[in-house]
Order: sequence, then structure tokens, then C-alpha cells
Amino acid sequence: MSGIRSRHTKPERIVRSGLHRLGFRFSLHSRRLKGTPDLVLPKYNAVIFVHGCFWHGHECSLFRMPGTRTEFWRAKFARNRENDDSARKALADQGWRVLVIWECALRGRSPKEVTSLLQRVSAWLKTSRRSLELRQPSRKVA
Repeated sequence: MSGIRSRHTKPERIVRSGLHRLGFRFSLHSRRLKGTPDLVLPKYNAVIFVHGCFWHGHECSLFRMPGTRTEFWRAKFARNRENDDSARKALADQGWRVLVIWECALRGRSPKEVTSLLQRVSAWLKTSRRSLELRQPSRKVA
């Protein structure tokens, strides 16, 4: 577990490089802001969090509760979610627009699908919409 990074993860690098190619400029991991957002775009008054589905306990196909020490992990994921909610609320109260991109929205996608997702992010940045959350599309079970 100690080898798992909290910054510069692959999903984060995908978002950063894609937005940079689209002409957006940003700063990284601003410790001055609550929750240390992954990307800060002051020109658009927006922050972007790229959340890993496991560490933030996202209920999707990438999340699986560990089989050992489940009470520890339940408490940890609950604390992580509380911290995420607190950070989003604090940033919104300060006037920042908040975007959360989940790992499942990027992982296993073709370059065309990632480009489409980045186009949605670009459109959101150019609007005045307050918040947005991008996640794995739900799959219908037959």
C-alpha cells in the first residue's frame, strides 16, 4: 500500500495532458485550498478532483471491499467520503466551482471516449455551472 501514490496518478495525468492539449492552463495540488485539489484553474474559478474509486469508496465496478479488516476499511472509506464532502462544500462556499472525475470514467476507455469526456470537461469549464461529477456510465443488466 505504501507504493500507491496520492499525486500524479495515471488517471490524473490523463486528465492533465488532455486539458493541456485543449489549451487549458492550471496549477497542481494547491495546498492553500481545502482538500488539495488535483487541478486548479483560477481563470475559470474551478477546481478538479480526480478520485480513485478504491480510496474514495466509490460504488462502481472498480471498487471492492477488502476481505480482511473490513471494519477498519469501512471506517477509512467513510472518513475519506466525509473529507471529500467537507472539501467540496468549503470550496463551494469560497466561490470555487468543483468537478469530480472518477477513475472509472477513464479506465478501460478508448482514446475516443476519453476525448469525449475531456470535451465535456472543457464545456463545463466554459459555462457557469457550479459542480459536475463524471463517473462510469451505468450498465444495464439484462
